[in-house]
Amino acid sequence: MREVGRLSVSAAVFYAAEVALALRYLHSRQIVYRDLKPENLILDHLGHVKLSDFGFAKKLQKCLTFTLCGTPEYLAPEVILCTGHNRSADWWAMGVLIYEMVVG
Repeated sequence: MREVGRLSVSAAVFYAAEVALALRYLHSRQIVYRDLKPENLILDHLGHVKLSDFGFAKKLQKCLTFTLCGTPEYLAPEVILCTGHNRSADWWAMGVLIYEMVVG
């Protein structure tokens, strides 16, 4: 994305779908990723997305977690306010990522 500036809508849809599947997989195992951003997305030799850097990922033992962590531009309001967050924080970051892919 840094080289191109922004992606075509069809490319953004493809990559967003792959990221959504990765998040769905993590969430099905009660893992919150908490650091979704372009720098943590890697393309394999076939052009498919892989998530990297699981340093902020956390297995949820309870419904909410209160740790303030992640990249500021991608943080959901509940993370910033420390009111407790769950998987929804990843979906907020996904929205920011899609915006960035389309707008640049």
